[in-house]
Amino acid sequence: MKLNTKSEPCQTPRMNNIFAIIVATAVLITTTSCTDNSESAPPNIIFIMADDMGYGDLRCYGQTTIQTPNIDQMAKEGTRFTDCYAGSTVCAPSRSVLMTGLHTGHTTVRGNFGKYGVTGLAGGNGRVPLEKDDVTVAEVLKTAGYKTGISGKWGLGEPKTNGHPNDQGFDEWFGYLNQRRAHSYYPDFIWKNKEKFELPENRNGNEGTYTHDLFTDFALDFLDRHEKERFFLYLPYTVPHSRYEIPDTAPYSQENWTDDEKVHAAMITRLDRDVGKLFQRLKDLDIDEQTIVFFCSDNGAAERWEKRFDSSGALRGRKRDMYEGGLRTPMIVRWPGVVSANRTSDVPWYFADVLPTLAELGNAASTPNLDGISIAPTLLGKPQDLSSRYMYWEFFEGGFQQAVRKGNWKAIRTSIGKPIELYNLETDISEKRDIASRHPQVVTEMESILQSARSPSLNWPVESLD
Repeated sequence: MKLNTKSEPCQTPRMNNIFAIIVATAVLITTTSCTDNSESAPPNIIFIMADDMGYGDLRCYGQTTIQTPNIDQMAKEGTRFTDCYAGSTVCAPSRSVLMTGLHTGHTTVRGNFGKYGVTGLAGGNGRVPLEKDDVTVAEVLKTAGYKTGISGKWGLGEPKTNGHPNDQGFDEWFGYLNQRRAHSYYPDFIWKNKEKFELPENRNGNEGTYTHDLFTDFALDFLDRHEKERFFLYLPYTVPHSRYEIPDTAPYSQENWTDDEKVHAAMITRLDRDVGKLFQRLKDLDIDEQTIVFFCSDNGAAERWEKRFDSSGALRGRKRDMYEGGLRTPMIVRWPGVVSANRTSDVPWYFADVLPTLAELGNAASTPNLDGISIAPTLLGKPQDLSSRYMYWEFFEGGFQQAVRKGNWKAIRTSIGKPIELYNLETDISEKRDIASRHPQVVTEMESILQSARSPSLNWPVESLD
């Protein structure tokens, strides 16, 4: 249930939003149909997301131990963003921000568990699904003629809820609905659309089929079946999230490491292998130059792996922190001939920007009143000034926390009543020096944003602010 939502008796807000998108899309297609340059020709879109992979877990972001040759090649052939942020510091809200274009102060799913919600497949109460009137990036792209598919971990709706991916714009769905069940890589079933996809070879603790490999198989098959259509493929993979299970730990089996270290590294290299398979299939189908591919992680590193992998790099914190190590994600974007190759960009953006960006790239009309903005000009190498806008996060585990970035300023409040911490990320990426006392005017501005950025939520109430 959303607060302050009004609708006419015979027309829901969701219907209003989708109708507005369809009308605006028709106008947009009409006005752009006579153009013929590569920037206006809507691309196929693939959005790949790792699970709990740290900012420093890739070679192209400073990793020195784990092998990621295909993703590193993607960075050479595309643009590597140094200042991109996930939607949240944990799984479900980050994905909700990505799908809806609304930050955690407005999006429906603001945490892994809410006050109400439903009982999940893994038995936990409070799993909050997307609502019927939420409009996702998949629904937006469908209005522009895209075929839409998803494989991996959804986390935004249990069976028979309004949050099911097939009811949120995805034509095809294959994977885990419940993020807790996704902790196992050898479950006895996953989901194919609205039916269980049984894996009897995994029953009774057997390890017959590794689900990560199934998601890549789905992706390759999806490309084969839709090569002549415009498509949006969302791949929220489950690696390298623990539990640490994998068929083999090559090429790290002989390293003098702990078993978990070997699996963590092998998971990332296995993911890198599959990214290479996807790029090869795009080339084999001769649609490589018509496809834009994004690669990122859903939040910061679950483990810092100090002195082994240094998965957070120079960043402070990790998953569940509002510091950079919990929120900042690697982000690589590749579109041959359109997105600049071998380029590094420090333009700050985040998951709330994905929906409006993909809408613009796909010649679809975005939904109104989003928190994100399109960064398509930045992707296409055009000037774009984002210095005046802010990016906002809130988090509820262990107490209410907030963070905001505006320009190079980053403000964090770790709990209600505590003073604001202030960092200048241009000179202090590791957030070691709290300089709030030296910049009272900036603190006042940040305080105002923290007070006004959010709306009340029944599932995540904050008594002092609501």
